[in-house]
Amino acid sequence: MMKIKKGDEIIVLAGKFRGERAKVEAAMPASDQVVLDSLNISKRHTRQAGTTMQAGIIDKFMPLHVSNVALWCSGHKGPARVGVKVDEGEKIRVCRKCGETL
Repeated sequence: MMKIKKGDEIIVLAGKFRGERAKVEAAMPASDQVVLDSLNISKRHTRQAGTTMQAGIIDKFMPLHVSNVALWCSGHKGPARVGVKVDEGEKIRVCRKCGETL
């Protein structure tokens, strides 16, 4: 089960962009990957195929594995390990360090 969802603010823990913060644009739980809004962009060289695609060099957002990112906790201003607390029959994600709702 992936604990990171679309719209979450995360911090990158490993790799080329370590220490950077970004928002999650897309979460892919089947492959345990996330696409971030401003990080891990690669150049894709394309040719025109029909009338719909644009030819040339385009920027493509590449996914990162979910193990390389962590949720950002604004309570203690650092990466958060995610816990789940049940409140009135509803699951709520909480930071395990400071207890703040994520």
